[in-house]
Amino acid sequence: MKKDFLAVADYSPSEVQELLNLAVRLKQEHQNGGNAPLLKGKVLGMIFQKPSLRTRVSFDMGMRHLGGDALYLSPSEVGLGQRESIADVSRVLSGYVDGIMARVFAHDHILQLAQWSSIPVINGLSDYNHPCQAMADALTIQEEFGNLKGLNVTYVGDGNNVAVSLMHICAKLGANFTIANPADYDMFSPAVDLAKEIAFDSGAKLTFLRDPHTAVKDAHVIYTDTWTSMGQEAESKKRELVFPPYQVNDQLVSEARNDVIVLHCLPAHRGQEITDAVADGEHSRLFPQAHNRLHAQKAILVHLLQ
Repeated sequence: MKKDFLAVADYSPSEVQELLNLAVRLKQEHQNGGNAPLLKGKVLGMIFQKPSLRTRVSFDMGMRHLGGDALYLSPSEVGLGQRESIADVSRVLSGYVDGIMARVFAHDHILQLAQWSSIPVINGLSDYNHPCQAMADALTIQEEFGNLKGLNVTYVGDGNNVAVSLMHICAKLGANFTIANPADYDMFSPAVDLAKEIAFDSGAKLTFLRDPHTAVKDAHVIYTDTWTSMGQEAESKKRELVFPPYQVNDQLVSEARNDVIVLHCLPAHRGQEITDAVADGEHSRLFPQAHNRLHAQKAILVHLLQ
């Protein structure tokens, strides 16, 4: 059966942990002189509907580290679902490359790519979730605290795609997940229902609040993201009026545990969802987190393509 990486929720807790353990080994190996060419001769086709720094460079370099290659396909070259049907793009690429990574707007586009592809498909981001980011998040938290079981992870801000995957990986690995977001900016309810099912098995606690100050009490991790994601630019003025109480600043961080770490998937809009003092301060792990995209994704690539 063809393997894909479309959502953290598709994998069992043990499978998620095995991927994280593989990421740790690959990171150590890279730091100790370089990775073995596990994917020599393999090529990853990368479809982008949205611009990217971390996703593009980390997947490209990940394939290089593993002895393979990556092929960047720009929005104008593919025109996914416009210039050519998704089914046709997927079937054509299946005969050219060994795997597909796609960064899209509509989650349905990822599902269609996987449906019609005969090679592995990786979700590099959709409007529903961001599973590759969640793997890097979990790796960063694990490096800091040893594992996620029983930790308190608090997300402050919009209940977006990043929040969904973070919630799901916390639930899988037994971390308590809390979100504080404004009214009308809740997470997609089916994603929450799924998280509750996962948490029932793992013993993780899920908490949904409006007040960020209550949410960060006893937090090991505070996580935030931009107030306005790509594709939501028309809402930016409205959002800039709603979200200021959810800014992650020195005051909010001081209300958490002394050993709290602060995460952000980047790009950050400094002075909005996070201040410079926090982003560059002692609790920040923003850049180790960004670097861990490379190593978490190498584990995914090895799992799917080796």
